[in-house]
Amino acid sequence: MKAIKTIFSIAMLAIFVASMAPAQSKSWDIPANYKDMKSAAKTSPASIQAGEAIYKKTCAACHGKTGVGNGPKAKSLDTKPSDFTSAGFQSETDGAIFYQTKVGREDMPKYDKKIEDTDIWNIVNYLRTLKK
Repeated sequence: MKAIKTIFSIAMLAIFVASMAPAQSKSWDIPANYKDMKSAAKTSPASIQAGEAIYKKTCAACHGKTGVGNGPKAKSLDTKPSDFTSAGFQSETDGAIFYQTKVGREDMPKYDKKIEDTDIWNIVNYLRTLKK
């Protein structure tokens, strides 16, 4: 009987711990017209600097100063913010990253009406500098 109680307690603890971790977001369904989009902002030091400034103001609270998904708001979210330094993220097309930023979903805000398209492209250019 004691063994059953121990196993039950361990199982309940595992369920509790798992429920406290932020969920991984499901993969994005990127429309075909976005997948092949190329940046409207030419990659340049000025574009990267502009993207970094916007990132710090609008993205770092969730995605962290270095883009690994550990910003101060990350723990309060239902889904774990993307790690922009990861190979998986860096393999996304520029258009896919633009789309995700523009339309948002779940805890990711929609920036369609908040950030101009050119500035979203500047953010994309900046995010490319974060690869490991």
